[in-house]
Amino acid sequence: MRGVGGTRRCVLEAAKNMHISRKTTAAGRLRLAFSGVALAAGFGLALPALAQFSMVPAPLCSAPQPSATGDEREYRVDAAKHVYACYPMRVYRGKLPPLLYGVMMVETEIGATGEVVNVSVVRKPAADEVAPWVIAMIKRAAPFPLPAKHPGGTVKFTETYFVDKSGLFQAFSVTEGQR
Repeated sequence: MRGVGGTRRCVLEAAKNMHISRKTTAAGRLRLAFSGVALAAGFGLALPALAQFSMVPAPLCSAPQPSATGDEREYRVDAAKHVYACYPMRVYRGKLPPLLYGVMMVETEIGATGEVVNVSVVRKPAADEVAPWVIAMIKRAAPFPLPAKHPGGTVKFTETYFVDKSGLFQAFSVTEGQR
């Protein structure tokens, strides 16, 4: 990570590469100045979002009850509520903002004892650091509610996770919507 002096040096180097001559108009100079400010702001804004996704906190959930549902869609709601119970400090309360940091769709297979058999990415998020964070969060939330009423005692479902840049999330099946 660069210090304040390092960022200032980068901006000055970028300004040197933006050839300003005597023929450059006032509007051109203003445009170049704003691009330097945007470059400096870019250095400051790109780094903080990564810290939220560097680790998954320990889950706080207790042993789940067997799921009373026999339908994949209903079990998906039970699983999302279980993940919410495991990570209450990471759940986005209220309606999500209009622009999200990452939207990720995952397919999760839960075994007869509630263990996570497999988690695969169906739709990759635009922010690369979100995918391993969501997958780790799902795996650490095990054991899930037992899928006792499902054929073979296992269930496979698809869930979409909406992730804010603050590191808070909502699951599609229990989302509160978006502003």
